[in-house]
Amino acid sequence: MIIRRGSTGDLVRRLQHRLAELKYYLGPLDGFFGGGTESALKSFQKAQELAPDGIVGPLTWAKLFPSEPPPVLELASKPVAHRCLALTAAFETGAGFPDCFAGLSGDFDGQGLSFGALQWNLGQGSLQPLLHEIVDRHHSLCREIFHDQFPVFLAALTSPAAEQLAWARSIQDRQFRILEPWRGLLKTLGRTPEFQAIQVRQAGYFYGRALELCSTYGLRTERAAALMFDILVQNGSISPLVKAQIDKDCSALPGGDDSPQAEVARLRIVATRRAAACRSEYIEDVRRRKLTIAEGKGVVHGIPYDLEQQFGLRLVPLPQA
Repeated sequence: MIIRRGSTGDLVRRLQHRLAELKYYLGPLDGFFGGGTESALKSFQKAQELAPDGIVGPLTWAKLFPSEPPPVLELASKPVAHRCLALTAAFETGAGFPDCFAGLSGDFDGQGLSFGALQWNLGQGSLQPLLHEIVDRHHSLCREIFHDQFPVFLAALTSPAAEQLAWARSIQDRQFRILEPWRGLLKTLGRTPEFQAIQVRQAGYFYGRALELCSTYGLRTERAAALMFDILVQNGSISPLVKAQIDKDCSALPGGDDSPQAEVARLRIVATRRAAACRSEYIEDVRRRKLTIAEGKGVVHGIPYDLEQQFGLRLVPLPQA
C-alpha cells in the first residue's frame, strides 16, 4: 500500500481529514493528493521522526492510524487488463485509481464531452456505446445516481448527435469545465465498479493487441503488457521501421537470457525506440512515460509512479490464458 502525490479517492480524503484533525492540513478534503497534502504529510512525518518523503507507506500509516492495519491495494485483485487500463488512464487523466476511470473534460477539442479512463467522447461517437450499456445493464444503478436528472440524461443520450453536442456544451463553462450537478453525477458513475467493468471490456481490444505485441517481441511479463497497452493507446502502433530498429537493438543483447534484468533491457529498448519515432516536440514526454513503465518507477507530468505499489503491475510472467 502506497499513497503519494497523484493518488486520488477515498483513502486520500481520509488522509486529508486526519491531517486536518492533527492541524497539519488546511486545504480542501477533495480526495486529490497534491502539493498541499504532500507538504502537510511531510510536516507530520518530521514531527514523528519519520523520513519526510511525502509518501504514506506502512510506517506512516501506522503513525496516522495506530489502531488500523494498512489497507490492501484494491487494484491488486483485478485482472491484468484492468490494471493496465488503470495505469494508462492515470497518465491520460492525471488521476489515480479509481478516479482515473472518472476522467471528465469538456469541449476543448470540439468533441463536446470526454469521459472515462480513455476519454471516450460524444463527438466521435465513442462514448455513447458505454453509456447505453451502463443504462441497459444497470438501469436501477443509473437511476439512483442521477435521480431527478435521469430523464434528462436519457433524453440527451437518445437525441441526435447535434443535440447531444449542444447539450454537452450547455453544461460547461467557457473554460470547458463541466458544471454541477453534472460533474459530480458523471464522476460518481465513473467510480462505480459496474462502469469500470464496462470500460475494461471496451478497452479489451487494446489489451488483446498488447498481448500479441508481447509475443512478437518475446516479452512475457505484466509490465510488458502495460507498456504495449500504453503504446497502443497513446501512439497507435509500432511501425515496421521502428520494429526493425527494436529487433536490431535486441539482437545485441545476450541470447537465451530470460532473467528479469533481460526483460527490462528489452522493455527499455522498446520504450526508447517508440518514443524516438514521435514528433520532436513530444519525444521527451513520451520517452519519460514509456521508461517509467519499462523500469517500474518514474515521474510523469510531476507525478511519481510506482507500478507495483500503486497498480499491482509487477515484473512477473503474465497469467496463462
